[in-house]
Amino acid sequence: MASNTFSRQQTAQHGSAGVRTESSVTDPVLSLREVTKSFGDEIAVDGIDLDVERGELLTLLGPSGCGKTTTLRMIAGLEEPTAGEITLADASVAGNGSFTPPEKRDVGIVFQSFALFPHLTVSENIAFGLTDLDQDSIDERVTALLELVDLPSHGDKRPEQLSGGQKQRVALARSLAPEPELLLLDEPFSNLDVRLRVEMREEVRSILKEAGVTAVSVTHDQEEALSISDRVAVMNNGQVEQIGRPELVFEQPESRFVASFLGRASFLSSQLSGDSLETGIGTFDAKMLEGYNKQYDGIKVDVLVRPDDLRATTAIPEETNGRVVSRQYVGPSFIYRVDLDSGDTVHCLHNHAVNFAVEERVKVQLVADHSLAWYPQSD
Repeated sequence: MASNTFSRQQTAQHGSAGVRTESSVTDPVLSLREVTKSFGDEIAVDGIDLDVERGELLTLLGPSGCGKTTTLRMIAGLEEPTAGEITLADASVAGNGSFTPPEKRDVGIVFQSFALFPHLTVSENIAFGLTDLDQDSIDERVTALLELVDLPSHGDKRPEQLSGGQKQRVALARSLAPEPELLLLDEPFSNLDVRLRVEMREEVRSILKEAGVTAVSVTHDQEEALSISDRVAVMNNGQVEQIGRPELVFEQPESRFVASFLGRASFLSSQLSGDSLETGIGTFDAKMLEGYNKQYDGIKVDVLVRPDDLRATTAIPEETNGRVVSRQYVGPSFIYRVDLDSGDTVHCLHNHAVNFAVEERVKVQLVADHSLAWYPQSD
């Protein structure tokens, strides 16, 4: 009984803590209502509801097979929903017995392969979809887009003469040329090297914001989603588990899946006793838990901690509470994996100057200066 009550309260707690819920979307360009897609007996997308605000960049984030790409394809018109309705700019494009094909939807798509025409110049690639304009208007539009994507002198070049980042900017300009109501980005950075990927994330977001475009992106890369998005929708098993601003989805995950998928998550098995939280690394004030209420007194919970919430220190043997089992060098820092005597395993983030040996006994301490998310232990 306590766990069920806790789950409902925990969900309400996150909503009241500032996660931007669907009810706060006042001017949606795109709406999905109970959208489902089945392939035979397999349900790829399971009754999702989603609104995308005019001018925002929303990212569908999740592991392979979670339904994010299928959702994008249904929005584009490349797949037809099995059930539910999709509305674009106040017009139904799928559902209720109707289906608008992709070429009739006011949607642009940037594919992960860029899909530029090799026999056309950069300018000709950008102008490809501008069939309803006269030549002077086309030239003016192409010139403006070349400026927007910072390629003003590349109009006469062929795709093979461009770098990966330049190709991506051309693909983006070509998708923006017809001024679509909605832009879709399918794993847009996956074909770029790591350094260029980070650089292009910033550039693409800047370009989209300058153009005032509404966009939906799909990725499995959490760093990408958190860095470019106005909101993130985390998907799992065909459903949206949580949607909200990136920092709130990361800091206040509403489920263990979201907590584990975003960042390196560890969980402290804990017992609530009055105003105390008893853990394998010490007893703390229960008020440090997000949304703590005395009605939870006596229940067992798992407390989310990330590597920067914990520190390992040397101590006399009787004061240690864990053993270092591995360490990972991540540039300026080490992440140590520690098996606690309580049976939990946690990760501790340290400056590269701090050096613990594998198998060394340590004392793990909680140093978090923010409220912590928590979840009911499964029976």
